[in-house]
Amino acid sequence: MSEQTPPSPPTPPAAPPPGRSVDDIKRDPLVADAVSRVDDAVLGAKEFVGEITLFFDRDRIVEVARAFKDAGFVYLVDLSGVDYSKYPGHTGLRFSVSYTLYSFQKNARVRLRVWTDEKWPVPSVTSVWRTANWHERETFDMLGIQFSGHPNLERILMWEGFNGHPLRKDFPIRGIDTGARIYPEVFPEGGGPKAGSTGKDVKDVNVYKGEWKRYGQWPVAQIGGGGNGAKAAAPAPATPKPVAAAPAPAAPPAPTDEEETE
Repeated sequence: MSEQTPPSPPTPPAAPPPGRSVDDIKRDPLVADAVSRVDDAVLGAKEFVGEITLFFDRDRIVEVARAFKDAGFVYLVDLSGVDYSKYPGHTGLRFSVSYTLYSFQKNARVRLRVWTDEKWPVPSVTSVWRTANWHERETFDMLGIQFSGHPNLERILMWEGFNGHPLRKDFPIRGIDTGARIYPEVFPEGGGPKAGSTGKDVKDVNVYKGEWKRYGQWPVAQIGGGGNGAKAAAPAPATPKPVAAAPAPAAPPAPTDEEETE
């Protein structure tokens, strides 16, 4: 009996092509125009799955943002922060702020990043993209990153006085017991939210300008334009239709004369 030849081992996959250098990425047609205006502010670059990320001097981020906007990246898709305090092997500054930009003309994205920590505020880019106002507030609220020059840097998700920043790596995963709520579960009679109770313009934070009788009871008739604001009567319940009675069983036939004599 002849011996069978064992199958040959599979050919190992080809090694991935070496990544482009920082200078090669800076010369990419997608970013070359913008980079040429702020070349001395570039600290590094990398490429992943075809998307370019450029690292810049934190103090020059406003100038960098304007350069990229002038080069066609007019849409600030997102601005967010990352806490690297527990990232394996990381020895640099604790936080990174990431700016994701989009160009409609080129149909492409690019990402700008800067490094910072609790001591060094990041210059606000609200003068370049107005939508950065809310992005920077959320990043401050969740991570505690400061943005200098922001027109109104206050919390946007958590309330003023909340202890901590929930997206920091040292914040407890299970959360914390704050011992307080924004609103109680039930308001006393006449004690619900009132127009101007937040200290801000009533048009900015309140839809209903009167007093709420009870918490959670929405005055639908008044908000929806229901005439004089009278409470709408509840519709009368529909009368159930009577169920038809089952037909009575038929009587058995009377016996014949022959059946009676048998």
